[in-house]
Amino acid sequence: MIPAMLHETLLADARAISGDIVALRRAIHAEPELGLHTPRTRDKVRSALAGLPLEWRAGPSTTGLVGVLTGSSPGPRVLLRGDMDALPMPEETGLDFASTVPGAMHACGHDAHTAMLAGAAKLLCARRETLAGEVLFMFQPGEEGYHGARFMIDDGLIGGGAFGPLPDAAFALHVMPNAPHGVVAGRAGPLLAAADQLDIAVEGRGGHASMPHQTLDPVPVACEIVTALQAMVTRRFNAHDPVVVTIAKIEAGSAHNVIADRALLKGTMRTLSAEHRGRLHAAVRQLAEGIAAGHGLKAVVTITEGFPVTICDPRAVDLVQAVTGELWGPQAFLRLADPIMGAEDFSYVLEQVPGAMAFLGVSHEGEDWTRCCGIHSTRMLVDESVMPGGAALLAALATRFLERGFD
Repeated sequence: MIPAMLHETLLADARAISGDIVALRRAIHAEPELGLHTPRTRDKVRSALAGLPLEWRAGPSTTGLVGVLTGSSPGPRVLLRGDMDALPMPEETGLDFASTVPGAMHACGHDAHTAMLAGAAKLLCARRETLAGEVLFMFQPGEEGYHGARFMIDDGLIGGGAFGPLPDAAFALHVMPNAPHGVVAGRAGPLLAAADQLDIAVEGRGGHASMPHQTLDPVPVACEIVTALQAMVTRRFNAHDPVVVTIAKIEAGSAHNVIADRALLKGTMRTLSAEHRGRLHAAVRQLAEGIAAGHGLKAVVTITEGFPVTICDPRAVDLVQAVTGELWGPQAFLRLADPIMGAEDFSYVLEQVPGAMAFLGVSHEGEDWTRCCGIHSTRMLVDESVMPGGAALLAALATRFLERGFD
């Protein structure tokens, strides 16, 4: 166990810098940036951590940063990650520090993730003389569909090349506004799904709507494909290894009396295993192409691969549970019974390094968290009083791992 005194000191020190953590979060929130290049956010992080004993790494593919803290003696290496990019959506929170960038908002909590990681860096830098090993602080852009973690890994920023071996463990926190205040949640094995984008173009031959027999109408064929996809999911895939296929957009036609030449379907596919992911890709192609061919039309299926399954190492999850319990008591950790079908590009890190992501409840204390706006909402809010605890948890995970590994 981490000594009780260290718990108390970490929490007290985190609360002492809560103003810095909140200020950084608000500064990032007010100027959200999208994609792989978030230079203003990067500069805010560097400024907040200026003067600390960190070696900084950057690569050509993104504006991501890895700060390396080397302890006073050799030992293992542990990575802590926070993502930095925002979403392309308006903000409707009414906050004093709301987004000043039209059409961009930190609606997934990445501003809080970055600020908590910076807070953990301050806490651990202050304890450098007591650390044996290295801590890598991964400030990553491009999580919202841009594969930022993969690019930073390919650039060699977390190790596995010129910077030495990969870390021995990796941890990340993700805020959840519609979860109990201050509760930490996680699970071993699949935590989040693989997410792939699906586009189907049904190619037909248009004409006048009064003479459909002279056309090859793509609309009823597209509708048949949509309903057949749902039957396929329930009849060809084991429900204990879930698969989700959602067609979220159908586009065809230009007027009430014109049959279109083509119909476009757009959607998402979610899976929790590499086996079902591969099978689903093949099955969707077979189904769409076969239905279209049966009506004398053609279907062109395009699958754009997204993030892989986020798989948490059981030892790392046990460590998160133990450290959370030592900080706040056993009631503070919730072991999730089921995965969540959202997706995360921390999955790329966990493909290379054993570790875990955990959720942190940031609903306001006393609030009915079941009615809070969730992530990706234009009205999503974060109770900032939880953030110092998140910074302390990240710092405690790194400290514990450097001392004892997964034991």
